[in-house]
Amino acid sequence: MKVERLLQKKGSAIHSIEPQALLYNALEKMSQEGIGSLLVMQEDKVEGILTERDYARKLMKHGKLSKQVLVREVMTTPVCYVTKEKTMNECLVLMTEKHFRHLPVMEGNKLLGMISIVDVVKSIIDQGDYMAASFQDNF
Repeated sequence: MKVERLLQKKGSAIHSIEPQALLYNALEKMSQEGIGSLLVMQEDKVEGILTERDYARKLMKHGKLSKQVLVREVMTTPVCYVTKEKTMNECLVLMTEKHFRHLPVMEGNKLLGMISIVDVVKSIIDQGDYMAASFQDNF
């Protein structure tokens, strides 16, 4: 399966925040949405990505509270992304090698959506289940 098909199935909802927002507000938004990352966007341009891991690892370096730190101070840049033509296996390899849990999907400068490690693994498992069922039906 390719990323394009995954986005068709799961949708292309994008959760984002501006770089000048307070980290506290970003964390509050992630909690409300039940998500582990936000794209950091200025207008339609992806500036970075903010993850729970960024918060956990980088906030302590600042010696401040989340209400005193801006998103741009702890976000990850540059943002690694995939195109809609990538396969689930290619995404899994990239996510494993780079230790990413979230990948934006881009086409040129246009943001198409976001996929997570859970989306990718579930897709691979579902594909394996389908193949196993097809194999059993032939015997």
